Amino acid sequence: MTKKTVTSQTPLTYRDAGVDIDTGEALVQRIKPLVERTMRPGVLSSLGGFGALFEIPAGYRQPVLVSGTDGVGTKLRLAFDWQRHRTVGIDLVAMSVNDILVQGAEPLYFLDYFACGVLSVETATEVVAGIAEGCTQAGCALIGGETAEMPGMYPEGEYDLAGFAVGIVEKEALIDGQQIQAGDVLLGLPSSGPHSNGYSLIRKILERAGAGPQDTIEGQTLADLIMAPTRIYVRSVLAALKAHPGAIRGMAHITGGGLSENIPRVLPAGLGAQIQSTAWQLPALFQWLQTQGQVADEEMHRVFNCGIGMVLIVSQAQAEAVTTTLQAEGEQVIALGQVVQTEATRAVDRLEII
Repeated sequence: MTKKTVTSQTPLTYRDAGVDIDTGEALVQRIKPLVERTMRPGVLSSLGGFGALFEIPAGYRQPVLVSGTDGVGTKLRLAFDWQRHRTVGIDLVAMSVNDILVQGAEPLYFLDYFACGVLSVETATEVVAGIAEGCTQAGCALIGGETAEMPGMYPEGEYDLAGFAVGIVEKEALIDGQQIQAGDVLLGLPSSGPHSNGYSLIRKILERAGAGPQDTIEGQTLADLIMAPTRIYVRSVLAALKAHPGAIRGMAHITGGGLSENIPRVLPAGLGAQIQSTAWQLPALFQWLQTQGQVADEEMHRVFNCGIGMVLIVSQAQAEAVTTTLQAEGEQVIALGQVVQTEATRAVDRLEII
């Protein structure tokens, strides 16, 4: 066997390979004040440990932990191109906390995963600032996370995000949709825009229209409209759940799959939903997207939230009271329609928009 001759060269460091440990530590120091502002009772650890600790709150008889994970999808592509990094941090939190909320859970804590090729302290701080803002809106603690610098895996200036939320609910208060009945009322809570879904189609429409971030719709730039962060419904919905036990029988977070796919997910077999298309006006951005992309109504309903970000299914007798509580919490409540009996089995056939 021929031995390789090792020539005299400068010793290599991790930085030479593309990973700067000092930059990572600088980021930790930069984001510590942001993280500390999200703390809540139950947190037993501080940023920087190997594991995050959280004590289950006292007072629960049969506590159930509810967890969810998600990302931001191809909305990140526009965040890179348009330099809008803070709002996607809010999106990241919203996608997970809204998901666990539909089962009646109060979010307790959140963890994030930020992966990049070359770590920019400024960009990462902007993203984490958004994550911290999202956690503040949801009332949960940003208890930990991971920053992974992986040279060669991502182009410079780009990154990927994932988030993980854990919440808690009393077992008897779990919402699973099994109590939903024909005649129950569907109440819609407005979205702030497309939230974090349908962005592959949005980018295709932007390309077809030759539109850029500074183009305007009714006086607002496309950048502001399209990058508006996902609404977080935690505080208002938890207030309604507390004020009206048992009244809210099901909830749907309108994410990928739009109205057509998400509402049927929570309905028991044999039930469907009928929505009045005149109950709300399609927001201007969605009208623009539909016109520029020549997108059919059915496709709009399967891809986008179309202006409705959360749907509550409420007993008819208590719909007015729940509406009043939500309005007191600052929500605009839209009476969308009602639950009906159906023989349809496919999700898209169990929702009728008339």
